[in-house]
Amino acid sequence: MKHFSQITDSAERVVDAAEDLIQQHGYNGFSYDDISRAIGIKKPSIHHHFPTKAELVAVVVQRYTHRFSECLAQIADRKLPASSQLEAYAALFESTYKRNRRICVCGMLGAEVEGLPLLVAEEVKRFFKINIDWLVGAIREGQGNGTIKNIGTPKSLAAMFLCSLEGAMVVGRGLAQDAGPHKIAATMIAAIVIAKPQR
Repeated sequence: MKHFSQITDSAERVVDAAEDLIQQHGYNGFSYDDISRAIGIKKPSIHHHFPTKAELVAVVVQRYTHRFSECLAQIADRKLPASSQLEAYAALFESTYKRNRRICVCGMLGAEVEGLPLLVAEEVKRFFKINIDWLVGAIREGQGNGTIKNIGTPKSLAAMFLCSLEGAMVVGRGLAQDAGPHKIAATMIAAIVIAKPQR
């Protein structure tokens, strides 16, 4: 299987289209015919770049995870307080949802994981592990310096925070409302952050 960093510009157009379709319809909700119509490329050309749908979607998830990881590194580099790190993290989900109620690629695929090819399922699992690990670091830091409540382990709070954001996107779409993860994140952060006493 190709790595996302090795694909051509033409193949990247296919990956762009596939990512868009996954966010709207999930793995089983699109075909190479849909990609062909979306970008005006013939199906044999799509198969030339990605012989199977599993390979294509695995590359989509690879690239999505890489870009998300870069955003996480940028947040970490800013040396923000733990609460601000969590706010910046939540903003990544909000920016996705604001694009016509799009849902996280891996959130969509995670709901279908029992029916996904192993190749894709492993990439989805890697995305969630990277996210949980990053959140654990931010929360552990906050608990260590007394800015986040010790109401659970860093891992349990990280899972709660990630699940809340992914769930907010799904429920928001289900209710056809524009309010996405931002308000849920604000509520979660307020619940776990130790407020500074006012002078």
